[in-house]
Amino acid sequence: MGVTHTLREATAADEAAVVALWQAAGLTRPWNDPNADFRMAQGTPASCVLVAEHAGDMAGAVMVGFDGHRGWVYYLGVDPARQRTGTGRALMAAAEDWLKARDCPKIMFMVRSDNLATKAFYAALGYESQAVETLGRRLDGR
Repeated sequence: MGVTHTLREATAADEAAVVALWQAAGLTRPWNDPNADFRMAQGTPASCVLVAEHAGDMAGAVMVGFDGHRGWVYYLGVDPARQRTGTGRALMAAAEDWLKARDCPKIMFMVRSDNLATKAFYAALGYESQAVETLGRRLDGR
């Protein structure tokens, strides 16, 4: 069942609502500061946060960025009461459009290996597992 969404770039005034939505959707982790992530995305033309509104309420949000080589998606979250309404699909389409407008050749994102529901969502959108393994190291002392 799909609903009509208003999609737009978030403004600074949206920070609290977006972060609350990300928390309600279970996307935040203690070692990441979603407020700082939101502000960092807002602070550069290479990234942004896109929001989906339905009937005047925040229905979902996604962070998208282009590093000059690949596009990256983070924090795709939908209000739990609005899941399975097309909001996630609309946000991914908006993220893809944002990246295409910047001539980005490929979109990437990370999904926890045990998050089968999210993997199924992306597979239904045509995304495939890549033959890549991510490696990481904290630089912030956490």
